[in-house]
Amino acid sequence: MIRTEEKISLAINKFMRFQKFMASEKDAHQRIDHFLVKQEIGISRTYLQKLIKDSHVLVNNKSVKSNYRLRLNDEIVVIVPPPTELEVLPENIPLDIIYEDSAIIVINKPAGMVVHPAAGNYSGTIVNALLYHCKDLTGIGGKERPGIVHRLDKDTSGVLIAAKNDQSQQHLSHQFKKRTVEKRYIALVAGVVKKESGTIEIPIGRDIKDRKKISPTTKRARTAVTHFKVVERFKNASLLEIKIETGRTHQIRVHLSYFKHPILGDVQYGGKGMRNWNNINIPRQMLHAERLGIIHPVTEKFMEFKAEAPGDMKRALSVLSAH
Repeated sequence: MIRTEEKISLAINKFMRFQKFMASEKDAHQRIDHFLVKQEIGISRTYLQKLIKDSHVLVNNKSVKSNYRLRLNDEIVVIVPPPTELEVLPENIPLDIIYEDSAIIVINKPAGMVVHPAAGNYSGTIVNALLYHCKDLTGIGGKERPGIVHRLDKDTSGVLIAAKNDQSQQHLSHQFKKRTVEKRYIALVAGVVKKESGTIEIPIGRDIKDRKKISPTTKRARTAVTHFKVVERFKNASLLEIKIETGRTHQIRVHLSYFKHPILGDVQYGGKGMRNWNNINIPRQMLHAERLGIIHPVTEKFMEFKAEAPGDMKRALSVLSAH
């Protein structure tokens, strides 16, 4: 029978890449998954959960569950498997490429397209398209999210960046984690926003009653900060420029809804009336990632990428201007 220590040694030799941590006094009593999310290891929260589930996270030479509470001087070993053969199939889906080199690819994501495969969406995603376009794309980040370092909601359009190798993946993930990435959106919202600018700072998380929604009514609230500035006012709507410090799921949509100015077209957080605002047909949530600024993972130079508003948003703005 192979001893636990030998199993660890075999695993490390097999997987090659591993990281060790020692729990300090301030780390004591934290859940192991929460602790690892805070470490700079360039792995998404979802992939970390999978590593824990697959016994690739060991505490004092033993596998643990994600709710394990750390103790002082616990030794944590995270074993990261090498890129796996991807099961998600490449698909010849056209991409609107803003910029590309050997390290990164930046695209203008269309509304209605899912970023990565998940239940109910195993094809027709950005990842399927990237796998076809980028022949050298590795499986870093998990076989269903190769190269993905951030995401946009299905019905949100705009600038999306992906990594093309392990080094770029870790470099970009670190920037998103440290909140040094500059993210600017434009949003068309219901009602006339009176303030010229402002900040919405409301912690959010999974809603207690509806797990599909994010809200301030949650058992696990996380800091969320959204800055806004009025670009243009219409009769009963406003165009805002949005800058976010944090990148929580549905953050902008939830914050603007709580601010009493939900995004036009956002039925989930604004109600059915958002799709037919003042007799204007709004096909989807009017949220667009207009700009993204990052430090290039190889050159270390700041780069900013832009994508102008798509046709459906321009048409809505045109009708509102005419009114």
